[in-house]
Amino acid sequence: MKLKAFLYGLFLVLPFFLASCGDDDLKKANSVSINKTILSRDRTIGVDIIYSDSARIKAKGVAPILDKVTPANGSTYQEMIKGVNIDFYNPNGTIDGNLVCDYAIRRDNELKTEFRKNVVVKSSKGDTFSSQELIWDESKKIFYSNQRVYVKGVDGSVGEGINFKAPQDFSTYEMDSGNGELNMKEGVAP
Repeated sequence: MKLKAFLYGLFLVLPFFLASCGDDDLKKANSVSINKTILSRDRTIGVDIIYSDSARIKAKGVAPILDKVTPANGSTYQEMIKGVNIDFYNPNGTIDGNLVCDYAIRRDNELKTEFRKNVVVKSSKGDTFSSQELIWDESKKIFYSNQRVYVKGVDGSVGEGINFKAPQDFSTYEMDSGNGELNMKEGVAP
């Protein structure tokens, strides 16, 4: 008796389910599947990255995870989803700066690396730069950002501004809409 009731209920409900599946749903599914991006992702755990120029090590970085992503259009990029820690080296081979962030992405064809989330750079002079984003342009050898950048000098000076730009060694920098407190030595004329 229970089987008859189940089958009777199934025959009553099944036509409603079938009626709700129309041709429009299938057309929508096809248009969504056409717009899919196909890519390959190769993951490496515990990566040491070395950047050299003219047979000299300029920087050495460590990333817990490095994903090399190749979309169907061929514009590959490398994504460091757990961040990166990079030491910069001077010509004598000693560390003279550092960059740490929680996320980074390097776009191979643009020769640019975007450092995001809690980006902190310590320069060879001891100055500290922090922001939510810094972009390194390898071809122009500069760092820049449209985000707010905070600077703390080794002498205690502090400042902040937008449209930040600095050479890759952070020896100088410029920014717009800046403000801060500057410590000056007595007896020094401009």
